[in-house]
Amino acid sequence: MQQRKLGNTGLEVSALGLGCMGLSYGYGPATDRTQAIELIRAAFERGITFFDTAEAYGPFVNEEVVGEALAPVRDKVVIATKFGFAGGEVSRGMDSRPAHIKEVAEAALKRLRTDRIDLFYQHRVDPEVPIEDVAGTVKELIAEGKVGHFGLSEAGAQTIRRAHAVQEVAALQSEYSLWWREPETEIIPTLEQLGIGFVPFSPLGKGFLTGAINETTTFADNDFRNVVPRFSTEARKANQALVEVLGDIAAAKQATSAQIALAWLLARKPWIVPIPGTTKLHRLEENISAAGIALTADDLRTIESAVSVVTVQGDRYPAHLQARVGR
Repeated sequence: MQQRKLGNTGLEVSALGLGCMGLSYGYGPATDRTQAIELIRAAFERGITFFDTAEAYGPFVNEEVVGEALAPVRDKVVIATKFGFAGGEVSRGMDSRPAHIKEVAEAALKRLRTDRIDLFYQHRVDPEVPIEDVAGTVKELIAEGKVGHFGLSEAGAQTIRRAHAVQEVAALQSEYSLWWREPETEIIPTLEQLGIGFVPFSPLGKGFLTGAINETTTFADNDFRNVVPRFSTEARKANQALVEVLGDIAAAKQATSAQIALAWLLARKPWIVPIPGTTKLHRLEENISAAGIALTADDLRTIESAVSVVTVQGDRYPAHLQARVGR
C-alpha cells in the first residue's frame, strides 16, 4: 500500500489506517479477542501500518488487544491512542489535567506493550484545561521519549492553532465523509495552512455508506447508533438517496460504494488518511482495495454533482455529544 505523511511532521503511515474501536466498543457486542487479534494482524499483512485505539474503547480492553496483536511487529507500525476522559469512561466527561495525561500515558504504554506511543491524541477538548497546558504536557512526554507525536480529535480551528503554537500538531482526527462534509468549511483550510495531517474517522458514515444499512436495519442494544439522530428510521429512509447515488457511481467504476467513498477521501488531499473500522475480513479487504482506486478529475466532478442534489437528514450526534466537538 502507498504511504502518506501526516502533515509536516514526517510521520509516515499507510494511506489507509485501521480504526480498531469497533472491535471492542460502540457497535454492539465486542469481537472475540482471538478473532480481533487475527483481524488486526491480517490488516498488517495486507499493508496497513497505522492502527487507531483509545483508552476509552472498552474502556482499556481495545488498547490491550491492539498491543497484543502488534507486539510481534511493533517497530513496523504506527500506533495512535488517546487520552482525555475521566477514568477512561466517556460517560464521566473530560479530564485533560496534566497529571492525568501523564497517568494515562504510563498506563497505555503497558497496555500497548510498548515503550512509546507514536501518536497521542487528546480525545476531546476539555473546556476546564487550557489547550496550552495540554500541548505543553504532551511536549514533555515527547521530550521524555514516551510519545512520538501530538494529535487532537474533533477540535475547533482556534484550539488547533493555539495547541500548534506550543507543540506541533501532527494530525487532527475528526469525522469526515461524503455524508459529513462540515470540516471543509474551516478545518481543512486550517490544517493545510499549518501543515497538519487529517485522519477522518467514520469515513463510511458509521457503515451507512456501504449500502448494508437501511430503514429496516436493527442495531444491538449497546450500539451507539441507536441514539444518533442520523440513524433514526426516518433519517435512514431519507438518506438512502445518497447511498443510491454512490452505488450508481461505484457500479460505473466496477467498485463498491464503500470503495468509492474511501477513494474520494484519499483524492481530497495527499495528507488525508482515513481509518475505516470493521470486524470482518472481507470488509477489511474491500476497504484496502480502495487505496488502489484512482479517481480522475472527471470522476470527482461526477461525484460532486451527484451528491450535491442530496440533502442528508439528521444530526450526526445527539445534543449532549455534539456539545463536545468543535471546541
